[in-house]
Amino acid sequence: MTLGPLLRGTDKVISRAGLEKKLALGRPLRVKLGVDPTSPDLHLGHTVALNKLRQFQDTGHEAVLIIGDFTAAIGDPSGRSELRPPLSADEIEKNAETYLSQVQKILDPRKTKVQHNSKWLTGLFSNQNTGPLRTLNALLANFTVQQLTEREDFSKRIKEGHPLSLLELLYPLVQGYDSLEVKADVEIGGADQLFNLLMGREVQKKAGQEPQVVLTLPLLEGTDGVKKMSKSYGNAIALNDEPEEMFGKIMSLSDDLMWKYYELLTDHALKNLKALHPMEAKKQLAQEITGCYHGVAAGAAAQARFENVFSKRGSPDDIPEHRASKASLRVVDLLVEAGLAPSKNEARRLLQQGAVEVAGEKIPEDRELTFHSPLLVKVGKRQFRKVLPK
Repeated sequence: MTLGPLLRGTDKVISRAGLEKKLALGRPLRVKLGVDPTSPDLHLGHTVALNKLRQFQDTGHEAVLIIGDFTAAIGDPSGRSELRPPLSADEIEKNAETYLSQVQKILDPRKTKVQHNSKWLTGLFSNQNTGPLRTLNALLANFTVQQLTEREDFSKRIKEGHPLSLLELLYPLVQGYDSLEVKADVEIGGADQLFNLLMGREVQKKAGQEPQVVLTLPLLEGTDGVKKMSKSYGNAIALNDEPEEMFGKIMSLSDDLMWKYYELLTDHALKNLKALHPMEAKKQLAQEITGCYHGVAAGAAAQARFENVFSKRGSPDDIPEHRASKASLRVVDLLVEAGLAPSKNEARRLLQQGAVEVAGEKIPEDRELTFHSPLLVKVGKRQFRKVLPK
């Protein structure tokens, strides 16, 4: 088969020639994707890699999904400027259970091999494994501090005086060890995972195993349009969001970011879509993605509700419009200037009571909102504002 479909939307492939060579072997390749269950919900950012893994599945290859129940306790330092808060074993186990139920919305469970890396990493750290590079002592003896600290985000934290734990320093090695255990032919990951994925190649080489091909994908920005999608940043569109909430969040994206979502989350040709009005293209995207995770009928109902809220005019039920004073505002400031709260203290109280929703998402605490397109803000059961960009 041609590489075109498999490489659509990719960031880096190391290497294309290596992938062509492996595909020519005439056997199903073991294609690995690792996810650390650090929160109970998967979001659209996770689906970029999961969709790519499904593509490999659909062309006859074996999907190997690594649930990082051991590595989640360490915390992936990729792109982080500070230590992650530690997770308990119970939290990790509960998160892992929800991950598996959500992953089945994308991957074919009959063709997916699920592995928990605690199965071998517990043995690694207790030096109970056998074979080349299969003990912690043997693994550590083959790599240097210089190799690990040349990683950009590690060196930056050291220069800026931010703490870097020894466990975090070991994380790339430990993740790379997963590739050795499952004999990965290909590993998929986000662009911020490049160092970790390349370390997998090095671990395999030193153990005498054919190194995996590394395939990275761009990071998907969240609803703020700035940071990568993450629940901890408050900008995530979760797979378990209610249909209207998911639809509304997608409609809040900027037009530029919408095209990136099309590129990474769908198979559509952008050339044809760009002939549409951006609002119509965005509605199509929102309905398709909502329908993908909640069913076609739910996607259509969410669109009807959205259009009813934003398109009705000339009746007592019209929603008042408010044009934001700035391109971005704190939620508390927005509530006051839009007349939804008489004071900042009252706005904070409404947030704490769970009375505030933005684009269908309940907002429990103050944070920054960036306005790219109209946003529906709801306070309580009866107060609405259609907030327009500056």
